[in-house]
Amino acid sequence: MSKIKLPPAALVLVADGRKALFLRNAGDEVFPNLVVARAYKDDNPPTREQGTDRPGRVHESSTSRRSQVETTDWHVVEEQRFIETTADSLKRYVEDEDVKNIVIIAPPRVIGDLRGTLADSVRRQVLTEIEKDLTNQPTYEIEKYFTEPRPGN
Repeated sequence: MSKIKLPPAALVLVADGRKALFLRNAGDEVFPNLVVARAYKDDNPPTREQGTDRPGRVHESSTSRRSQVETTDWHVVEEQRFIETTADSLKRYVEDEDVKNIVIIAPPRVIGDLRGTLADSVRRQVLTEIEKDLTNQPTYEIEKYFTEPRPGN
């Protein structure tokens, strides 16, 4: 069991598909003090509220059979767009603030999506990724990931 060392001025991105928090370590490695630098929240209602069209139909030319076309999940589409926007915001923040160390905390699917959209310059600064959804946790709970030993880290 070990704890993650968070250098001073490091950036912690806590995100899911609808909310992103940029937290800076105003403390040191022993006593991190996470301060909210930026926060983004996306208004992403359920798919049933975003689209009301009936699913399309496909008519096969060789028979009289018809098949239903799967409907688009607008909620998932919007989450993907938000993750791309978060990656762009992270890139600008890293460049503007000269960030050298980044920790990403997000659910596994979001981390996977972020990996595919992060710029190489940002990816090189990532110290570690924590596969947890902590977007609705207070900052003192998030700080515990850097002060208390964790199994497997």
